[in-house]
Amino acid sequence: MKNLKTLTVAILALSFFSFTTMIDKKVNTEQSTVKWVGKKVTGQHEGTIKLESGSLQFDGKTLTGGNFVIDMTTITVTDLEGKGKTNLEGHLKSDDFFGVEKHGKANFTITKVNKIDVKNHEVSGDLTIKNITKPINFTMVVDVNSATAKVIVDRSKFDVRYGSPSFFNDLKDKAIYDDFELSVILSF
Repeated sequence: MKNLKTLTVAILALSFFSFTTMIDKKVNTEQSTVKWVGKKVTGQHEGTIKLESGSLQFDGKTLTGGNFVIDMTTITVTDLEGKGKTNLEGHLKSDDFFGVEKHGKANFTITKVNKIDVKNHEVSGDLTIKNITKPINFTMVVDVNSATAKVIVDRSKFDVRYGSPSFFNDLKDKAIYDDFELSVILSF
């Protein structure tokens, strides 16, 4: 009888510690930011783009997944003013680049997370731009109510060809590098 009580207490203790709470944290899109930087042979441009929606999934305090919708129609340029700004924003939204009339949304789904330490996570996921889905990997730093990441995206994998040395050989100083960087700050 004493062994049965001890066994019951041990099973209850183990089951108590093995239960973790699955949490879905909705991203506050108004307080979150996505900044982009695109570089070319002769310089660079930068701007912002807005999240339409997003959430991160946690098992207890451990990041396990996430889903995001990016509103491609909100691409803005922050390093230019006036006509230059208007022209570049229009060009980025055109079919030469992201074709936002046909492809107004981009999506990212986390498919795998490896916890590096308490805050740092190696994130793998599927990014969809212009209805083309490709895997990407990056490190995400997760705090209690926020997360940050620097994401490098190769635009040529998403058929964004304009000025790309991957598609055109004779661009010389007109080349725009394929990789662009996203600096992401999420609040939830």
